[in-house]
Amino acid sequence: MARIVMKFGGTSMAGMERIRNVAARIKHVVGQGNEVAVVVSAMAGETDRLVGFAKEASPLYDPAEYDAVVASGEQVTSGLLAMTLKAMGVDARSWLGWQLPIRTVGAHNKARISTIDTTELLKAMSAGQVAVIPGFQGVMDTGRISTLGRGGSDTSAVAVAAAVKADRCDIYTDVNGVYTTDPRIVRRARKLSMVTYEEMLELASVGSKVLQTRSVELAMKEKVRVQVLSSLDDPTQEELPGTLIVSDEEMEAQIAKDSGMERQLITGIAADKNEAKITITRVPDRPGAVASIFGPLAEASINVDMIIQNVGRDKGETDVTFTVPGADLARSLDILEKQKESIGFNRLINDPKVAKVSVVGVGMKSHAGVAATMFKALADRGINVMAVATSEIKVSVLIDEDETELAVRVLHSAYALDAAEGA
Repeated sequence: MARIVMKFGGTSMAGMERIRNVAARIKHVVGQGNEVAVVVSAMAGETDRLVGFAKEASPLYDPAEYDAVVASGEQVTSGLLAMTLKAMGVDARSWLGWQLPIRTVGAHNKARISTIDTTELLKAMSAGQVAVIPGFQGVMDTGRISTLGRGGSDTSAVAVAAAVKADRCDIYTDVNGVYTTDPRIVRRARKLSMVTYEEMLELASVGSKVLQTRSVELAMKEKVRVQVLSSLDDPTQEELPGTLIVSDEEMEAQIAKDSGMERQLITGIAADKNEAKITITRVPDRPGAVASIFGPLAEASINVDMIIQNVGRDKGETDVTFTVPGADLARSLDILEKQKESIGFNRLINDPKVAKVSVVGVGMKSHAGVAATMFKALADRGINVMAVATSEIKVSVLIDEDETELAVRVLHSAYALDAAEGA
C-alpha cells in the first residue's frame, strides 16, 4: 500500500464528464489499497473568468478581496469531485485551505506556503477516506484566504505530498509525460521515462509548460517523487506511462540497474517566446552604471534574464543589452525613461519579436562541446544568435521569434534526440 497525492489540472476538471473520469481514476487507485489525497484546479478558463470579474469591479482592486474571488473556482471543483466520488461509492470529503489549514505567508495573489497541519487529514486518509483539497490557495495569519499565483495548484500538490510524506505525487495534465521537446513542433520528440529535479527545473524556467517552476523547486527541496501523467488515458490501466521526476541519485541508481539505459547528454530543448530585448546605448562606462540600470527594474520586481555589455566606445561609453518578460516590456521602458538622467544613456531600443531557445541536460557537466554544437547547428541554417546565457546544465540563446520552431527542430536533430520511425 502506498500513500499517493493526485493532482488534476483545469483541463482534467473541465465539466462533469471529465470530473467523472477523474473520479473513476481515483476509485481505481483507492481500490488498489492506497491512501489518497487529491488536489484540484478550477475548471479550465474559470480563473480567467473570475479575474475578469475582479478587474471589472475595480481596476485597482483590494488584493485580499481579489483572492477571495479567484479562490472560489477550486472550491467548486473540490466539492463537485467529492460529491462524484461519493456517488461512485468512494468515501470522500473536501477540505478547503482554511480547514486543514494550509498556512501561507507573503503577499496576496503570490503567497507562499509555510506550513500544512496534517493531523486531521492523515486520520481521514488512514481511515480510507479520500481527501479532496482545492489547490492554489491557503490562509494568512490574519484569517484571510490567499492565493499562490497562477499555476499554484502544482505547488499545492507537492506541498501536500511533502507534508503527508507521500510515496509519490502524481500530476495529471493534458500531456502524458515530459518530452524531449514540444511534440507539436517536433513530431519525433521522445517521451522521457525519468528526468532529474535539476533538469526539470531548468526546462520549466526556460519555457517548458508541463510543470510550474515553484512546484519543481519545492519537490527538489523536499525530495518528493513526482510523476507527470495524462488524465485522458484509460483510468483503469495498471501501468501508467508517465515521466518520473526524481533525484540525481535515483536516476544514477536506475541507470546502474538497467544496463541498457544510457544517460542522454541533452535531456530536452525548450523555447520561450515570452521575451523582449532592450538595448540601452551610450551608457557611461564606469563603476555603478549597470547597477543604476538594473536596480530600478529589480525594485519593480521585473526579472532580467540575458545580459550583454558590449565593448566600450572611445568616449568612455558602452551599450548594454538585456531581456525581460514580454509582458513587462512597456513597464521596463517607462521605468528606464524616468531614470534617463541618472543613468546617462542616449536612447532605448526595444525588440519584442525575440525568443529564447535552450538546451538542457545534466550530461553537460561532464561533456565539452555542447555549446559549440548548438552554435554550429544554428549557423548552418542561417539562424542568428543575439545573446547567450549559460548555467551548469543549460545553454540558452536569443533568436528572432520567427525562427523559433526551425531552431527547435534543428537542435533536436543535432543532439540526436529524434525518436526512431515507428517508436
